[in-house]
Amino acid sequence: MKIAIVGLGLIGGSLAKAAKQLGEHHVYGLDINASVILRAKLLQAIDEEGQSDDLRHCELVILALHPLAAEAWLRENADKLRPGGLLVDCCGTKRRICELGFALAERHGFHFIGGHPMAGIERSGFEASSGALFKQAAMILTPEGKCPIELLEFAKKFFLSLGFGRITISTASEHDRIIALTSQLAHVVSSSYLRSPTAAEHKGYSAGSFRDMTRVAQLHEGMWTELFLQNSDFLCAEIELLIGNLRRFQELIGEQQEAELREHLKEGRLLKEKIL
Repeated sequence: MKIAIVGLGLIGGSLAKAAKQLGEHHVYGLDINASVILRAKLLQAIDEEGQSDDLRHCELVILALHPLAAEAWLRENADKLRPGGLLVDCCGTKRRICELGFALAERHGFHFIGGHPMAGIERSGFEASSGALFKQAAMILTPEGKCPIELLEFAKKFFLSLGFGRITISTASEHDRIIALTSQLAHVVSSSYLRSPTAAEHKGYSAGSFRDMTRVAQLHEGMWTELFLQNSDFLCAEIELLIGNLRRFQELIGEQQEAELREHLKEGRLLKEKIL
């Protein structure tokens, strides 16, 4: 199958490497950085640099750009995509890109399914990419309601072949509501946690808890700014809930309410056991 991957950063580069490892796909790579294209070719992560004319021959195009860049690329290239072909994006929010993708797909005759690979590391860029990045990870797909079942099965089969262990089908709105907690709030908390002046004194006093709380503060601020702002309604609601929960802890601890605090902590432990 002929595949085009637009954007060869951590996600796009890893998708390209995983696809090439199968030995059955011809992969075109598109990236604004010529040195990235050259390195991807040298490492055999792609077969060749993709051009606009190549898009018409690809059964599958994967758009692995930051949200605003993905929207701009889609507007500029929708008329170049193969009629009947499939475009899947990899943005971390889904409502805006899906609204645009569904509309342009209907206008130009291709198919669009929103996608979000639930995998990543602290580093970014092609240099950090790996064909094993998606091993047993979840891939979220947000198809339009009238998406043909055969097309959805095609997408599921392809991503499972890359090593994903689970395919989650969702609506764009449901994706954004849940991801506000499971991904975005964690980055907000981590960045906030490190703002304590005491964080600079952690050496010799920290172990796994400090490491876990600070891991995702090492992020790409440009991309995460876009994601936070595109999901501001759901994310701000989760932040408000967190603030309320923190205030409850502050009250119990500050007022020395030992029995209530013990019960509150127990509730948290039982919640984790129930959820996880």
